[in-house]
Amino acid sequence: MSADDEPPSAPSASISLWRLRSYLRPYVGTLIVAWLAAILSIAASTVIPLVGREIIDGPVVRGDQGALLWLGALTLALGVVEAFLIFLRRWTQGFLVFGVETAIRNDLYAHLQRLPMSFHDEWQSGQLLSRATTDLSTIRRFFGFGALFLVMNILQLTTVTILLLRMHWPLGLLVAVSALPIVYVSIRFEHRYTVLSRQVQDEQGDLATIVEESALGIRTIKAFGRRGHVFGGYDEVAGKVYRTSMAKVRLGSRFFTFLEVIPNVTLALVLLLGAAAVAGGGLSLGTLVAFTTMVLQLAWPVAALGYILAMGQEAMTAADRVMEVLDTPPSIVGGPVVIERPRGHLRFEGVEFRFPGADRPVLRDVTLDVRPGETVAIVGATGSGKTTLTALVPRLADVTAGRVTIDGQDVRDLTLPALRSVVATAFEEPTLFSMSVRENVTLGHGQASEEEVRAALEVAQATFAYDLPWGLETRIGEQGMSLSGGQRQRLALARAVLGHPKILVLDDTLSALDVETEALVEEALRRVLADATGIVVAHRASTVLLADRVALLRDGTIAHVGTHHQLLNEVPEYRSLLAAEEVV
Repeated sequence: MSADDEPPSAPSASISLWRLRSYLRPYVGTLIVAWLAAILSIAASTVIPLVGREIIDGPVVRGDQGALLWLGALTLALGVVEAFLIFLRRWTQGFLVFGVETAIRNDLYAHLQRLPMSFHDEWQSGQLLSRATTDLSTIRRFFGFGALFLVMNILQLTTVTILLLRMHWPLGLLVAVSALPIVYVSIRFEHRYTVLSRQVQDEQGDLATIVEESALGIRTIKAFGRRGHVFGGYDEVAGKVYRTSMAKVRLGSRFFTFLEVIPNVTLALVLLLGAAAVAGGGLSLGTLVAFTTMVLQLAWPVAALGYILAMGQEAMTAADRVMEVLDTPPSIVGGPVVIERPRGHLRFEGVEFRFPGADRPVLRDVTLDVRPGETVAIVGATGSGKTTLTALVPRLADVTAGRVTIDGQDVRDLTLPALRSVVATAFEEPTLFSMSVRENVTLGHGQASEEEVRAALEVAQATFAYDLPWGLETRIGEQGMSLSGGQRQRLALARAVLGHPKILVLDDTLSALDVETEALVEEALRRVLADATGIVVAHRASTVLLADRVALLRDGTIAHVGTHHQLLNEVPEYRSLLAAEEVV
């Protein structure tokens, strides 16, 4: 979307809604059909009262049944045409707005996948969820109803008012003047409603976050007996949503009531003054009936104006919230390079990493050479930067100085698909999805054969999956919470080794395993690591023995590198870490 698409000056939310018009471009033909159907249906509904006037002032007064039959048939035909046009307009609208909503939702989801981990660390998941669901539905409702009817109603109000002025200008002027207070109140209403709409939508996002966190942490909540405490936090935020929503309702109710009163008062005056004009001979009965019918036709556009304005404000706020995400540029983008025959030679060259706004770096001057097929264990006390170091390899985060290379190529120069096909990572906190065991293990490797899946499960000592109620087709539930921590880690490890990566990063992957299972997994991993470059964050002393060399990380930099026995004999700090089991 180019900057040329934006109006030069407008409120932020208005600009966001304006920019969404780019999603309408593929549906220009459909949009034209919808608008033509809408305009023609307004024309048909406007002509019907005029035909009614001719019926009353002509055949009814003269008793001409032949003409009455012809005009009645014309009225019926106009009604059928109007009904068909309404059907056509609604059908094309539905095709258009659901297509636009789907396109925006797909772009939003795809963009969320491109954004770095730092973005997801800062944003609450409930806020993102509300933008992808509630806000997009709000935009759809406005495009599907509000935007079209706003123009239709203005067109109908203008057309009918001109006709009323031509039919009987004193009464027409009365109807036109009655619109002035509506315009004035609508302008005042618009700004206040926008503020409340944004507040409600933000608070609903906070509420969604609390619900999601409570659902994911339900075992902890129950185990610690904190149901009342958690409910208290939820109730407080829900109360905020309620109070803000009620303030929004009070504002809207006053405005909508005003919009109902003005047309009804106008109609009463038209009937009163019109009847007097008919009695005085200044107006025919047919004209009065047609005039009254047209005024009644204006009741809906006037009354709907408030709802459309409210919907428009909510849609602009929703568009602004969606654009907050879509306008966030991905800070981690791939380069043009693909390594044709990767060997897995990994180097950290003077690497530094500093969180935005931090006073001091987490990592500084890290230099480490891991040769193809070699495994290096990263050992250090809590907070020394081990997990951050491993995150730099698949570019879950980017270095702020220095570089990380694979086979001599800076990882920032590689395409992201190429990089992440070379590097596989298994995390300490494994993430499993609400899908089958097979789908979780083959994530990213959907074409893996049954033999390859079994081999990966055997390496990870995860063959327990075959004993589940439906074997590998068993759905394991959200976050895999139906499994133990060790089972989740083993499935995540199987997923990492399935693709036979050239570089395998294990971030404390064996921490939840019992001693016996850990020994079996380590024995299988030795065979896998023999053909891959390995970076292993060591939590247990036994895990260190998987490595050819050990790198001791202290205060964000590598203090010592050597074999396990060398460091054990020569570095007291290393011995202390292993002895105290603080290798975390």
